[in-house]
Amino acid sequence: MKYLHTMVRVKNLDESLDFYCNKLGLIEVSRKEVPAGRFTLVFLAVSKDDTSQVELTWNWDTEDYDEGRNFGHLAYAVDNIYDTCQGLMDAGVTINRPPRDGHMAFIRSPDNISIELLQVGERLEVIEPWVSMENYGHW
Repeated sequence: MKYLHTMVRVKNLDESLDFYCNKLGLIEVSRKEVPAGRFTLVFLAVSKDDTSQVELTWNWDTEDYDEGRNFGHLAYAVDNIYDTCQGLMDAGVTINRPPRDGHMAFIRSPDNISIELLQVGERLEVIEPWVSMENYGHW
């Protein structure tokens, strides 16, 4: 398993980039605009290295973030998303967002911290029972 990033939602992308880049000294390593979802993702790191990133998520529509909703999730890359999720289920962990796509899943810690699991490399072949599993709760 490899730690990837921590996601935080921001209300004003320009102000946040000024803080994280100009004041804190982080470097923008990638950016993704998602018009269909009406959000922008900006990944920042201490250097051009891709380790230990902060993901700024800016939702284009105005939203007030209360009760810690501005904190999104921790993310880890795993060698086999299906084996990882099966092992977690066998240990009694609820899979909130199953890896239906062979690529991504979400779970929650006992303190309700959302954790994203991402398949290393290419997506795995979509298979049962994962493809038919429903979401549980939220993440």
